[in-house]
Amino acid sequence: METVLEVKNLIKEFHGYKALSGVSFTLSKGEFLGIIGPNGAGKTTLLNCLLGLVTPTSGEIRFFGLKLESHAVSILSRINFASNYVGLPLSLTVFENLLVYGLLYEVPKVKARAEYLLKLFDLWEMRNEKTRHLSSGQMMRLCLAKALINEPEILLLDEPTAGLDPEIAEKVRRLIKDYQKEKKLAVIFTSHNLDEIEELSDRILFLHKGRILAEGTPK
Repeated sequence: METVLEVKNLIKEFHGYKALSGVSFTLSKGEFLGIIGPNGAGKTTLLNCLLGLVTPTSGEIRFFGLKLESHAVSILSRINFASNYVGLPLSLTVFENLLVYGLLYEVPKVKARAEYLLKLFDLWEMRNEKTRHLSSGQMMRLCLAKALINEPEILLLDEPTAGLDPEIAEKVRRLIKDYQKEKKLAVIFTSHNLDEIEELSDRILFLHKGRILAEGTPK
């Protein structure tokens, strides 16, 4: 399989504390990679490094064979991100949120793309509602729709079902997995829920105190 992401010996220190201690792994096209670990394991720090929001102390990140540090604009146009801990502008309507992000990504036929995603995530009837009026489950589905607005080749998801009730969490997981299979999308999905990771992932990394302790298929 084609490798779309390669991380080599990634280290991130904060004031002498190593949040990441030599993390290395690859991601293949169409692969669903689960990263599991307790709070403080380094999952969010890792994703922030992959998004260019945090500069690693050392190590290398390559997307599509390109170094993130020198090709950030090109790379970030081909990936996207969603998290249950990151919200969207609350004063915009549901449709306006997707329109704004679509314009930022220079998505062609952005209104049609936004309509498709809102219908896919069962939010079309809410399109004219202010985002502040959404429930937590609806907000997460809107965040996922935003994350797919540019038809990314890699999707990074940081604990997207955290805090959702079991029924809504299952719906979110099903939507993610169905879309991923249909589009052959490469996904990194972090969680501290082992059952969830086992259900979704082709391959799993166990992260603890900034180190990968084990990796392999769910089996």
